[in-house]
Amino acid sequence: MGKLAEEFNEYRAKMNEVILSKNNLVMKRLWNLDTNTYEKGALDVKTKELLGLVASMVLRCDDCIKYHLGKCHENGVTTAELYETFAVANIVGGTIVIPHTRRAAEYWEELVGNNE
Repeated sequence: MGKLAEEFNEYRAKMNEVILSKNNLVMKRLWNLDTNTYEKGALDVKTKELLGLVASMVLRCDDCIKYHLGKCHENGVTTAELYETFAVANIVGGTIVIPHTRRAAEYWEELVGNNE
């Protein structure tokens, strides 16, 4: 894992711990709902993560994009599959998504390293 991914994961884990330590029932339920949404059901986890990635790109949330890229990598998404997903996000979201696609491509390159 490269520097971008390490820094993102460390910060995310640290701040999630802070937020969840406040014992806010709504926040805990939201985290639980999010976790359960991406579990295998009628759709497999890989497909759900790709859907989450498209939504995150269209909504232009770089943190969400990084999170879903990491999950896509963990779930065996190939670079070819990822770039088709990028294409869907850019068609749906328009050219304003292009800068997010650049950052997503940079992050993905770090995740896959020389493995692809």
